[in-house]
Amino acid sequence: MPKSIAMTNVDKAELLAFVTQAFQALGLTAEDAAIFAGALVFSELRFHPGQGQGVSRLRRYQERIGQGEVNPRAGWSVVKESPALALVDAHNGIGTVAAAKAMRLAIAKAKVCGIGTVIMRNSTHYGSSAVHACQALDHGCIGIAYTNAGPEMAPWGGREGAVGTNPWSIAAPTDQGFPAVLDIAITTAGKGMMNWYVREGKKMPLDWALTPEGLETEDPASALKGALLGIGGHKGYGLAFMTDVLTGVLSGGGYGLTPYADPKKMDVSHSFTAIDIGWFMDMSTFTRRMGDFTQMVKSRALRPGFDEILIPGELDARRVAAKSAAGVPIDDVVLADMIALGQTLGLASTLRPLGPYTGTTL
Repeated sequence: MPKSIAMTNVDKAELLAFVTQAFQALGLTAEDAAIFAGALVFSELRFHPGQGQGVSRLRRYQERIGQGEVNPRAGWSVVKESPALALVDAHNGIGTVAAAKAMRLAIAKAKVCGIGTVIMRNSTHYGSSAVHACQALDHGCIGIAYTNAGPEMAPWGGREGAVGTNPWSIAAPTDQGFPAVLDIAITTAGKGMMNWYVREGKKMPLDWALTPEGLETEDPASALKGALLGIGGHKGYGLAFMTDVLTGVLSGGGYGLTPYADPKKMDVSHSFTAIDIGWFMDMSTFTRRMGDFTQMVKSRALRPGFDEILIPGELDARRVAAKSAAGVPIDDVVLADMIALGQTLGLASTLRPLGPYTGTTL
């Protein structure tokens, strides 16, 4: 029998302050703690909590830093650059922070050349790709961010993991009151959602993952032991393979079976591109054209069972608005652990419950 997971709303500003202070207590500089906390809260607002890109990662980073798996003050260095390109080494630092600074560099190059690309090697988990792609929006740019990851996806025809979820995001401004943001893993789903389904006592779709024997399954507990499946069958595998080429292989970093193989050298690689819209046309013209395109898409006839057509990022924008107004719903298990961690770290900030989450969608 399916069961709902208990969640409690907390104030967005208090959540951001708490996570920022926690990262400072874990050894990050004030600037880096603010970048990292902002990224986790960004993801908590936009995504389903089962995807695991939000504040639930705080405890895992406390463990990684404590065990020497990641260096909170590693900094990063430019290995090689041109006016439009840069190759950067993250020195096994906080991937999310290094990524934010890499996209900042890509934006600066785009303002000079019309387009800027920064490829980063020797990094660690960088959070959600949308965090970094959306960074370009405030600078009049389209943002593109993608990364390789640990080998959780089976190659087409195989039953063992060989390439990662390798997520992509592309963000572009619109005149709709929210940006168009594609943010996808190249697997049909991730193991975070499978864990969520286990807790809810629900079956999962057959196209999410395989058992260790290579069979499709509706049982998320069995799937957690096996390999993930790519979106669109062989097409998703092909996209994941080429993402490794564009990140790890090209940068001189890790690829395929290498990322996350050594917990103290995760060897993850990323790519960041900013495209300066002003090089092509003024922003008002671009957003008007985006609005026209959006209305073309939304005006199409609906399939049975659908109430409306959404563009990429629209559902996420609605989540942000709802959670900013009513409070951010946090899994009660995660919230209790965060409060305990705050006490361990001696944080001044607290997380005061606003009340139980009573919504029907996340």
